[in-house]
Amino acid sequence: MPDTSIAIAILLGSFVILLMMRMPISFTLGISSVLAALYMHIPLATLFQRMVNGVQSFSLLAIPFFILAGEIMGQGGISRRLITFANACVGWMRGGLAQVNILASMFFGGISGSAVADTSSIGAILIPMMTDSGYDKDFSVAVTVTSSCQGVMIPPSHNMILFAMAAGGGVSIGQLFMGGLIPGIVLGIVLMIMTAIISHKRNYPKGRLMSAREIWKSFKDAILGLMTCIIIVGGVIFGWFTATESAAVAVIYAFIVTFFIYREIPLRQMGNILRKALRTIAMVMALISTASMFGWLLAYLKVPTMVTNLLLSISNNPVVILLLINFMCLVLGCIMDMGPLILILTPILLPVATQMGMEPVQFGAMLILNLAIGLCTPPVGAALFAGCSIGRIKIEEATKACLPFYAMMVLVLLLVTFCKPLSMFVPTLMMG
Repeated sequence: MPDTSIAIAILLGSFVILLMMRMPISFTLGISSVLAALYMHIPLATLFQRMVNGVQSFSLLAIPFFILAGEIMGQGGISRRLITFANACVGWMRGGLAQVNILASMFFGGISGSAVADTSSIGAILIPMMTDSGYDKDFSVAVTVTSSCQGVMIPPSHNMILFAMAAGGGVSIGQLFMGGLIPGIVLGIVLMIMTAIISHKRNYPKGRLMSAREIWKSFKDAILGLMTCIIIVGGVIFGWFTATESAAVAVIYAFIVTFFIYREIPLRQMGNILRKALRTIAMVMALISTASMFGWLLAYLKVPTMVTNLLLSISNNPVVILLLINFMCLVLGCIMDMGPLILILTPILLPVATQMGMEPVQFGAMLILNLAIGLCTPPVGAALFAGCSIGRIKIEEATKACLPFYAMMVLVLLLVTFCKPLSMFVPTLMMG
């Protein structure tokens, strides 16, 4: 067996074995990379340089800023105001609280950019409220968990920044932000349709129809939170500042709104917010650095070329190839976290997708939505675990209740894959 083949077997084999042993993903990536490098007689200093280069990027500064802004606004009363506004808009429908859950997730996704933060923040309020109002607990958790995936699609999303970095910097972050907008909204709409069908079938309660004055009052109360997304995305689109600068502006804006306008938490709470954000940032940066080392070894061993040739040997039909890519990503999303998968799969699959006629922005939207589904599927779905923890139900119960919503999410995934205007219309219109 050639040395390269053995090195690939060591790299991927040790990765799978360590993953099955439930070792933290950053250690898994690092150890498997070191083992392969030792076999190939690659100096370890080279790997460490790749780790440093992986996080030594001005664009990556946007990620800790976005995380911090989301933490500040998530604890400062934004969630409650968004829920109140969503209730004024759709609470009158059959299954109104479930519809409020989805719409509030759409709003909050434009602030946090995180499915887990969305589930934790919105779910902590609405899951108990829904169960007290007569909704089945598993349904309440399923709606919360699946709707939270809008957060990784609707801008701003730090996962889009990871994709841009993994794609080699040739993809505009602003275009990626815009590319996820319509798919994120369409995802929310189809989830609301499925929720309406289930709610009518089970005769879930509905709220009262709000007056125009009440809707306007709730909108004024929520507008400062909604402005965060407008400031970030609008600033990037119109060239007022870069994605990193927009994230820094978002932190300042969130700080002012939370502590000097809403004033629901004392300023001394900022220490706890910083500690919580720092834990998240440390995990993300560790993943990025080790995934950069792992990805460099994949490129060094020409794994992307091998995968491309393998897929093209199966079929030269773009539909078949893209379906295979989606299936592979769905399976991997069930067993691995989203961040490292973006960093590992992008350099491997992007050349294949572009060869099949996809735009990089369209592929980014497809990949991120695909992996977002993995956030709410067992066995390692972080959003699913968060929802089950809040709802205090078993994973099996929540997964069964999620099945009709999974079907809707896969439907949107296929639309994004094969309907280019869905992800390309807004970027083309706004940014050329």
